[in-house]
Amino acid sequence: MRPEIVVVGQLMPTLMEALERDYVIHRLDDAAGGDALLAKIGPRVRGLATTGHVGCTAALIDALPKLEIVSCFGVGVDAVDVDHARARGVIVTNTPDVLTDDVADLAVGLLIAVVRGIVAGDRYVRDGKWLTGRMPLMRKVSDGLVGIVGLGRIGRAIAHRVEALGARIAYYGRRRYGDVDYPFYDDLVALARDCDFLILSAPGGADTRHMVNRDVIEALGPNGALINIGRGSLVDEPALVEALVSGRLGGAGLDVFEDEPHVPEALFALDTVVLQPHVASATVQTRQAMADLVAANLRAHFSGERPLTPLG
Repeated sequence: MRPEIVVVGQLMPTLMEALERDYVIHRLDDAAGGDALLAKIGPRVRGLATTGHVGCTAALIDALPKLEIVSCFGVGVDAVDVDHARARGVIVTNTPDVLTDDVADLAVGLLIAVVRGIVAGDRYVRDGKWLTGRMPLMRKVSDGLVGIVGLGRIGRAIAHRVEALGARIAYYGRRRYGDVDYPFYDDLVALARDCDFLILSAPGGADTRHMVNRDVIEALGPNGALINIGRGSLVDEPALVEALVSGRLGGAGLDVFEDEPHVPEALFALDTVVLQPHVASATVQTRQAMADLVAANLRAHFSGERPLTPLG
């Protein structure tokens, strides 16, 4: 008999096809779930597939008394109640590594786009302004100091790319790494004050919420730029918007926001800001690799093997 699993949110069609071949699928629209459906199927469900954005709540986990594994499409699991899952003995997996290069590519792309005014320059040409004069001078990326917040897999991939541009690296995180020579800061305000550009690649969650606060933003200053490909919750968004509108922060490249897909409209008119709709991992190849890994984690577990990428 095929194991029964719950699917929360919208997964890729190719992933759904793979899951439907191997399991009896029950779909929920969101992490809150449908009480009537859960009351009926809950005692039989052994697995759950979800996305990093939708996640799953403690209440949903408790509604599935035989739940064994949560397979998450995404590297971030801050929307999954991981502590409650662990307390229940439920394995949680995610999809690291396969999206590292794409996310790092976009981070560096946003850095160059903001600092060199690529999007503003495109508009300048399209609006016919080049006919009346040249754009203002922009800033240089190479020779600058790039601060990276979170030197995990993605942070290191960003550092590798930024070094290739001729820039210098420093980092802030929960601990110093002995296998890198980059200067380490245990004070984020100090890093923001010293660096030219700050890139956020830390995970979300309560521990990192608003770590980039007004003090950090002010320290980065009118010549600095903030790049966020981590989570919107990392930044005090009202403080960021205020600093960008007033010019107290030089620019920003943002792929993530606090209340996605809602973006502060005050940012729309700013040539100093480049906005993306949370697409850092959104390439055909990477999203398929993520889908394959979600399916592979479930397949391994229900075959009696260790999942490929369980959380530590």
